[in-house]
Amino acid sequence: MAGIREILVLAVIILGVLLIPRLIPRKETARRAVSPALVLSGKLRLAIAASLGWPTIMAAFLQPWLNDPILYLYIGIGPVVLGWMLYWVLMGYRQPKR
Repeated sequence: MAGIREILVLAVIILGVLLIPRLIPRKETARRAVSPALVLSGKLRLAIAASLGWPTIMAAFLQPWLNDPILYLYIGIGPVVLGWMLYWVLMGYRQPKR
């Protein structure tokens, strides 16, 4: 008989966890619209896509795993890193002074 009691106690606990939250009325809270943390412009999205596409195309063309990996670093990854560094510096000059 102890086994049946344990099963019934577990069933009551499970039903309580599932049903009690539905029986208790909720307080209506004012919800405010959530704005995205980062808004990307079309130009920035294009730059990110190009930053992923250029090294991929250069890797397929140069095949650095077979040939010279240093050439791939200069031609494939170098322009992307240089472009993002220039963007970072220019955005630093455009920000208002504090």
